[in-house]
Amino acid sequence: MTRREVRDSAFKIIYQSLLRDDTAEELFEAAIESEEIPVDDDVKLMVKDVLSKAPQLDEMITKFSKKRTFPRIAKINVAILRIAFYEILFNDRIPTNAAIKEAVVLAQNYSQKEDVAFINGVLGAYSRSSEVSDSENEGN
Repeated sequence: MTRREVRDSAFKIIYQSLLRDDTAEELFEAAIESEEIPVDDDVKLMVKDVLSKAPQLDEMITKFSKKRTFPRIAKINVAILRIAFYEILFNDRIPTNAAIKEAVVLAQNYSQKEDVAFINGVLGAYSRSSEVSDSENEGN
């Protein structure tokens, strides 16, 4: 699977986790049974990591969301933002700007039109903040 395919599958499973009270393993089983969401070891790793770091990721979403409080953010957008902040904060192989671009692609594919700008705005606010070093944005 390509990195984008892994991200797409992980997004769908993470979104389901926001709607259901299932364990990660139950979510993987449901995805595999449906045959609509490809699941491999990379997808499982990303999903488990994002779910385990959800409180930290949600804190970042809350901090940089100037227009909406966390409870008012659509769950589909929470899933996209969790993946983006996970890649920005915990994956050294993905530059910040690339993670933002990929989040925008997910939003264009799955969110409402106005949500694309919201997601880009939250991540853009982070990328302009003092929390980002110049080296995080290199390679774009």
